[in-house]
Amino acid sequence: MRRLYAFPLSPYCRKVRLALAEKGLSVDLIEIRPWDRAHELVSKNPAAETPVLVEEDGTVVVDSGAICEYLEEVYPDHPLLPRHAAERAEVRRLVAWFDVKFRADVTENILTEKVIRRLKRDGEPDSAFIRVGAANLRNHLEYIAMLADQRNWLAGSALTLADFAAAGHLSCLDYMGAVKWDEFPSAKHWYQRIKSRPAFRAILSDHLPGLPPAAHYGDLDF
Repeated sequence: MRRLYAFPLSPYCRKVRLALAEKGLSVDLIEIRPWDRAHELVSKNPAAETPVLVEEDGTVVVDSGAICEYLEEVYPDHPLLPRHAAERAEVRRLVAWFDVKFRADVTENILTEKVIRRLKRDGEPDSAFIRVGAANLRNHLEYIAMLADQRNWLAGSALTLADFAAAGHLSCLDYMGAVKWDEFPSAKHWYQRIKSRPAFRAILSDHLPGLPPAAHYGDLDF
């Protein structure tokens, strides 16, 4: 069976899980906390980072971007990248936007402080970072709302990896109840559509011991 080494509240792991599910590819999820540097993870990725995909034939693919590109090439059914070069470039731009800029502006400030520090027993969260993350999140939600108003999906007419990259980050924040969706109805409507896809079901069943999700997290009509 195909295996994915993943931390449940990693937006990068969630992006890959969504891509696998959308393509109808079954996978055994091996939950792992990368900061523990378990030998099982380090032996496959010396950087001790998740996600790591291990195919049935033993092929190992590391890094969420590389995994998603690999899946597109090896399993072309249900494509998550458009056919035309300019459209693919826009998808990749937005994937980078969320995986680099959104992470630095928002995810690192909120998820790391409120969750990862707690799980690592690395002291109390810094409220200043959380406030900065919350302010930055509003700016990003405005941008998502603008895209949702102009396009059928974030990168154009079809669902792509750009939507899954955004949903990976936002679903982690939504797990904590950190997103004020009602203030951004267009972004909320887009997320409702993503959240209602069959590929999202496993994400909505995530539950970290001692850290339950927000009450609305699994509600499709939140």
